[in-house]
Amino acid sequence: MAESWSFLDTVESNFRPLVVIELAKGTKEETIEWFTKRIVDKKADGGAQLLIKPLVMENGHENIYLVGASHLRLLLGAETVGLVKECNDNSMRTFTYSSRKTFKDFADDNHNFLTMAECQYIIKHELDNLRAKNEKMIPGYPQAKLYPGKSIVRRLLTSGILVQIFPLHDREELKKLRHSWYGRVRVGYQPLDEIRCYFGETIALYFGFLEYFTFALIPMAVIGIPYYVFAWEDYDKYVMFATFNLLWSTVILEVWKRICAILTYRWGTLLMKRQFEEPRPGFHGVLGINPVTGREEPVYSSIKRQLRIYLVSLPFVCLCLYFSLYVMMIYFDLEQWALDYHKENESNFSSLMLYVPSIIYAVVIEIMNRIYRYAAEFLTSWENHRLESSYQNHLILKVLVFNFLNCFASLFYIAFVLFDMKLLRQSLATLLITSQILNQFAESLLPYWLQKRHNKRMKQRTCSQKTDIDLSLAEQVNMEKEMGTYLGTFDDYLELFLQFGYVSLFSCVYPLAAVFAVLNNITEIYSDALKMCRVYKRPFAEPTANIGVWQLAFETMSVISVVTNCMLIGMSPQVDALFPDSKMDLVLTVAFVEHLLLAIKFIMAFVIPDKPRDIQIKLAKLEFESLEALKQQ
Repeated sequence: MAESWSFLDTVESNFRPLVVIELAKGTKEETIEWFTKRIVDKKADGGAQLLIKPLVMENGHENIYLVGASHLRLLLGAETVGLVKECNDNSMRTFTYSSRKTFKDFADDNHNFLTMAECQYIIKHELDNLRAKNEKMIPGYPQAKLYPGKSIVRRLLTSGILVQIFPLHDREELKKLRHSWYGRVRVGYQPLDEIRCYFGETIALYFGFLEYFTFALIPMAVIGIPYYVFAWEDYDKYVMFATFNLLWSTVILEVWKRICAILTYRWGTLLMKRQFEEPRPGFHGVLGINPVTGREEPVYSSIKRQLRIYLVSLPFVCLCLYFSLYVMMIYFDLEQWALDYHKENESNFSSLMLYVPSIIYAVVIEIMNRIYRYAAEFLTSWENHRLESSYQNHLILKVLVFNFLNCFASLFYIAFVLFDMKLLRQSLATLLITSQILNQFAESLLPYWLQKRHNKRMKQRTCSQKTDIDLSLAEQVNMEKEMGTYLGTFDDYLELFLQFGYVSLFSCVYPLAAVFAVLNNITEIYSDALKMCRVYKRPFAEPTANIGVWQLAFETMSVISVVTNCMLIGMSPQVDALFPDSKMDLVLTVAFVEHLLLAIKFIMAFVIPDKPRDIQIKLAKLEFESLEALKQQ
């Protein structure tokens, strides 16, 4: 591959803009000249060897630049990032330029061999890997220090010189995707392969999981409806429902691992080798030597980080948890007030007032969750984690602990302290439905309405200008650069995680929880698709082989659900009547059943393979061929 770089031109007649770079207004000419030169310079000279073209806007400013690459450059980049493509023999292999003829649908004149999302991912990889050589600072900005090996793009971002980098939408492909995805209301599967080709594997896998989880909820919903209709007050009959719930929560997560393996093998990400993780953009410290790479980079004491975590972050999280419990007790005071008011008046209005405390509490929970999220992000950034994966893991842990307590503490208190099943059912229904309505409004409807208004103003302003530039491209870039930035699938998975908790923890008390979850997820699929295509900028594709730490989070929730459902079953009059003389025998029996079910759960998780047999064979075959190739070398 190294020999191929020298034949690569930096000029191409058919320039195809793929990525937009927006610099701050008033950026100095010498900075622009230096940065663009580094982008087009050959790889041997430390450049990215890409194509770049300024886009002159109506005000005459040239702070917007379009980045593309030649077909050969993209193919060589595909080998660099380790993309996996399908071969002519239907196997999946890591793409190499030297063996390009062996890959399915490859031809020298076929520019669609790589998807647009893959091309944009390659360009982002090359831009991120633009590193300082002998520069001590960014030209024109002495305060923006550089050192050998430092990422130029990250320094420009942190210095405020570079405003943003984002991939362009393909209007024709997006129109086709919108039509097949949410353009018509129909019963069927989502076009996951098309979503993956356009948005990348991470987003496609989220929508795959959302679709799978929705279908997995249908049996719970179907079984829950007759329980709700015919046995509303008869909690004894919920024993069978709770038992089914325990098995269901285990099986769906294990089956998802298999479906995930099938999808990611077909997309090639199951075989992709993990890239060496670079320091995250916000990481700072004293300049030192990385003992692994031998390069100069910031070094920060792990002891200082641990002190920040345990002496500041942990006490703050505990304080927030205490505040959440304090708000919960205020909610119970309101519940008591509403109950007393209803007993005194016995009217339709007083009956409605019984639901007001739960609705207010549900709204307060959502507000507290969002405020805490900002505080958690600030604290996690302040902890100064070197790697993005470490940052994400600490952030997810903080958010999950608070959200779990904030959303479910009141339900646990009602169930196991107050022993009020009627209030538990009412609170669960109110919290679930109110949170779903608020999330749909805050995450999809409101951003869509705001973006639609903004797009209308931008079209009117752009069309009124009389310029010689390509209005369609200028209008597209102008609109997209003002659109919101999609911050990833964190909030989407968090919403599903909390929903899974509502369904699995206490659904034997309120069987309709699964029904409302199914209805919400059907609208969620359409609203999330709408916001991806119409509200946010196109995100860069991110290859992934699974849903990451969220798989562990869902599995942990399913373990907790075993405990809660066993305790609810033990509290039922039917089970209680079996032990009229000794409550200790009841407790021991419930504990034994709980441990037995957990054992069955873990056995099922062990017995059900994470990958289907045919994929296991294909992976083993590739590993064998790799070992044989190494022996021959």
